Amino acid sequence: MNLNRPLLILFVSLVSVLLWPPCSSSDLSPYFYALSCPNVELLVKGTVQSATALDPTLPGKLLRLLFHDCMVEGCDGSVLLQGNGTERSAPESKTLGGFQVVDVAKRLLEIFCPGTVSCADILVLAARDAVELTGGPSVAVPLGRRDGRVSSASKVLPNIIDTTFTLDEMLHHFSSKGLSLEDLVALSGAHTIGLAHCSAFSERFDEGPNGTWTPADASLDRGYAAELARRCSGGADESVTVGIEPGTSSVFDNQYYRNVLVGKGLLGSDAQLAADSRTRRMVEAFSGNQEDFFRSWARSFLRLASVGVKTGGEGEIRTSCPQRNR
Repeated sequence: MNLNRPLLILFVSLVSVLLWPPCSSSDLSPYFYALSCPNVELLVKGTVQSATALDPTLPGKLLRLLFHDCMVEGCDGSVLLQGNGTERSAPESKTLGGFQVVDVAKRLLEIFCPGTVSCADILVLAARDAVELTGGPSVAVPLGRRDGRVSSASKVLPNIIDTTFTLDEMLHHFSSKGLSLEDLVALSGAHTIGLAHCSAFSERFDEGPNGTWTPADASLDRGYAAELARRCSGGADESVTVGIEPGTSSVFDNQYYRNVLVGKGLLGSDAQLAADSRTRRMVEAFSGNQEDFFRSWARSFLRLASVGVKTGGEGEIRTSCPQRNR
């Protein structure tokens, strides 16, 4: 058989669809767009690559955006909706970013595959690509999510993880979404990339005259705490940011776990993972073996991306991610 490469790819996609077991309305499939929009993953990845080349902070923002989406109403793109009273308008969402990447990818897909690819799937793919582009593992994600029509600001605070939470409080939130202790430790590894505003860890310091910061959390490495105090004194608002991981905040690796073990986890919730015997063992294991961390990350990312999904006749396929269909 003498098929050129494009025809061969299409032939393989068709065979894959025919051989894949039929899905119920509640199932997702890695071949969901094989016929309706076969280039969806390439188009999303290209968008993320181009945007990251201009703004290297975007991968961390896309990961955080996905977490917020999935933890509140499920992975249904509801965090992308604009308007008064939406999740996006909540005070807890004001430091979120990466929306423009999803919007650009959606506009591109509407040209090639109009009315086909959900904003929820685009966000999952963009977050997956953000990890791969910064050195992390590539994860094959099943697709077929539909976009939610409901987005409520009042549901944000009760459903997201606060940086001041104890381990039990974090576990309670994760278990309510069907996620496990291992998922909590593995997904916390997302803190290996991105930036954090000083306000995200201000409770670990005392603020004195003229806004000067003094370390108040003995679990923080003294040198690291002094550097944070210098950077954030007078700037515990949303204008000052620091790398969420000292040294390699643009690379997705297991350095986060090594930092946590020596008191250089930036957030109070990071320190909890090293302080509690239930999680410290996994932190130590991931700190010493990046491949194990990547394998656990891939499993946990898939579980996160499956939380509360809408499929079949639920929700809608938006033509514009910030707005519901009319």
